[in-house]
Amino acid sequence: MAIFKVFFQEVNNKRIIRETTRTRYFEANSESEVRVALKGEDYNIEFVQELSPEHLQYEEANNPDYKVENV
Repeated sequence: MAIFKVFFQEVNNKRIIRETTRTRYFEANSESEVRVALKGEDYNIEFVQELSPEHLQYEEANNPDYKVENV
């Protein structure tokens, strides 16, 4: 299992604006598993990034909204 950071816009029918990009974190086996889990959401997914151990440690220490969800 790995931790993935998903960058998305909450509204699927508008253009991407960096300032409104949100993030969620998921524990999953693959990027495609994360995308399938989010298929029912009305999100405009910008990017799905697998976090390295160092990046994960940084997110845990510096992001007050950090919370891992299971797929």
